[in-house]
Amino acid sequence: MTVEDIEHLRALKAVLAEEIRDVRRLIEQIAEVIVADEQFAMANLDQLQAFDMAIQRADESADMLERLSKGAQAGSAIDAVRLGCVQDRLRAALQKAA
Repeated sequence: MTVEDIEHLRALKAVLAEEIRDVRRLIEQIAEVIVADEQFAMANLDQLQAFDMAIQRADESADMLERLSKGAQAGSAIDAVRLGCVQDRLRAALQKAA
């Protein structure tokens, strides 16, 4: 892999991180509209928690991609992930690829 390839991958990871953050913002906007209807929100609390989990997972994924784009090693980038379920899946994927 050339230095140019590495730089292209870093740039791509940074752009993907921003795309994920944009998706997170869209999910937040949808959740805000839904929560504005108190009766609907109370009747669908479990589903609203899924919105929150999607937002958290998007944040963690974007943050990890950003760390990788700045040159962090995969293991240390995964160690910084705060959601255990995401961290476990990432570690499993890394082990499978090894």
